[in-house]
Formats: sequence, structure tokens, C-alpha cells
Amino acid sequence: MSGPLRPGTSKWRRAATTVLATGWAPPGPAAQSPPAAGFRLLLLQRSRDQGFLPGAWVFPGGVLEAVDRSADWQRLFEPHHRPPRFGLVPAPLPRATFPAPPYPSEDAADGVPEALPDDVAFRICAIRETFEEAGVLLLRPRGAPPAAGARPEPGRALEPPPGLADWRARVRRDPRQFLDLCTHLDCTPDIWALHDWSGWVTPFLRPGGRRFDTAFFLCCLLEAPSISPDKTEVVDCQLLSPSEATENFISKQIWLAPPQFYEIRRLENFASLSDLHKFCLDRAVEGRERWMPIILLTADGTLSLYPGDELYREDLDYLEKHLSTEKTTEEIMKEGEKFHRIVMHDRYLYSLFVTVQSKYKHVYPKSYVIAKSHM
Repeated sequence: MSGPLRPGTSKWRRAATTVLATGWAPPGPAAQSPPAAGFRLLLLQRSRDQGFLPGAWVFPGGVLEAVDRSADWQRLFEPHHRPPRFGLVPAPLPRATFPAPPYPSEDAADGVPEALPDDVAFRICAIRETFEEAGVLLLRPRGAPPAAGARPEPGRALEPPPGLADWRARVRRDPRQFLDLCTHLDCTPDIWALHDWSGWVTPFLRPGGRRFDTAFFLCCLLEAPSISPDKTEVVDCQLLSPSEATENFISKQIWLAPPQFYEIRRLENFASLSDLHKFCLDRAVEGRERWMPIILLTADGTLSLYPGDELYREDLDYLEKHLSTEKTTEEIMKEGEKFHRIVMHDRYLYSLFVTVQSKYKHVYPKSYVIAKSHM
């Protein structure tokens, strides 16, 4: 079912997230075997005082602010990079999405002239939030432009400057201070290091719940940067391989929301940082898929359905309600064949079923079925 959105439809806040993958050097003797995944992911624990996903372990990110699309960024990108895209690859092809924009939003950037294209503004947002939450500066000195025609290698985060804590406090109070920080350091946000990865739209969970339309960007760094949680929005951090993150979730050491669990399982496909980085470069012009999960409530559990699943419905009715059935989860699973879903057995036990083909030269996770010993 298509058509205009109905009155009373939820408002989504646009946001951006950095999935930060870093190189991994095995400790101890050189002969010691590295873990299954040759890179680690930065995960931050949200404060339990936060209204959205309290206590969850997430990738750094946050909402789009007016400064992220300000024309004032243009003077920092000059003279090496010219608007509107400042040297980014050509704009990805438009992709059919559900729900189709435009739809109601409540951004701080609403009403601000769009001086920068979304591809640039959302990258600046992701980089700013990574600094605010983790103290990591994904910046590039203005005097060090990328070599023309070269395929970039994974880079390094900028070393923390003196007065880092003061700058972070200022940026938290006023996001425009991030532009001032970049001017002070004579750097530009390293938008070229952030690769389109995915997009997640918060599904209906409960009436009045917070909802976000979030662009996920993948960034590869040769080595782990200095990380310092801000102790306000986030209270802890870990660098974990995808397999370690899954194990820590199953053992209840960390809690992951379904999108983070899905992306971590997707990243399990890559054996090394170089493989992951090459993959991002090779599919750069494909852009990102943007999904709104639909929640199916069964008689004894919950399923999160994704596009391509035989039960997924591109129906505007499900912007504001769940699917539901009196059948059990086991009955639903036995009846189907075309799966793209997470089965949430309980808060810490997810099974992932994927039997559909990925699109746009991306890769989907392999199916992951929780062992009965954990049930």
C-alpha cells in the first residue's frame, strides 16, 4: 500500500552513526593466533539515564544538527576540495525505500538552508558525534589532501589536542563549536574515510516512542585511537571483534539492539581490515540500503522482519502498529522459506535467519541460530 502518510504519523529524527573498525595486533608472541576477525569494532555503552536504548552498547552517533549542513564548512574544505561534494565519489543512485521520504521530522536542522548535500552533512554529523561521545577525532589536516586518483588506504585518527575535555564540553553545549574546533586545528572532517554502509529507520515499538532515521557509515582505521567515553551520554567503551561482541551479548556482558546485532553479524563476513576496506571502496557508488523493520508479535516471542522476508509488508498501516499472530514462533518458522529476520527469544538471545540474496553489491549476514544450550 502506498500513498501519503496519514495524520498523526510519528516523526523521525535524522541521525548518523560511525561504525568504526580498527586494526588488531595480536598480543604476546608473534606466533600466537589472532582471533577469528582481524579487526575490532568500537562499541559504546549508553548511560542508563538516556531515554532511547538505555544501557545498550552502540556505535557512536547522534542526531543531525543545523551546523552539520552549514555553508561555513565550505571555507574549511577549500582550496583542495570544491562544493558541492568536496571530492566524494559521485552521488549514489536513488534507491526505492519504505517508507518513502519525505515524511515528518523534528530535526534541529529543519528550516536551515541545505548548503551541503546530505552525503556531506550526515558524514559531518557522524564525525562530530564520534568526537562528542568517544573523544575520537576523524579529521584531516587541510594541508594534506588525498592524492589524486589514488585509492585511499585506512587512515588514523588525529591525535587528541591539548584541552580536549574543554572542547568536548563546548561541543556538547553547542554543536557549532565543532566547526570552531576544526578551524582552530586547521583540519576538515575526514568525510572521505566514511563509506556508505546501511540505513535504519526505527520501527513502531510503542505509542509515542522515539524514532530515528539513521545513516550508518563504515570507517576503517589502521590502529585503535585513544578513546574516552564522555561519561554523560556514554559511560563505557570496548573494542571487540564481531565474534567477541556476539559472545559477550549471548553471555549477557553487553546488550545489543537488533540493528547493532545485525550489523555485527554482517561484519563477521570479513576476515581482515583490508578486506573490509576494499569491499567498501569497490561498492562506493552503490550507496546504502535503508530499512524500516516491521515487528511481528507471535504467541510466545517477537520477530524483527526486514525487506525481502516473505512476511515483510510495505504497508503504511505498519508505520504505527505491529503485525501479530496467535501462532507460536516455531510454527511461523516451520511454515516459511524466504527469511530475512531476527527471532528475539528473549532480551539476550537472538537468532538470525537469512535466505534472501543481498542487493546493490552489499553482503548480508549468514544465518546464526542460537544454540539450544543457551535457551
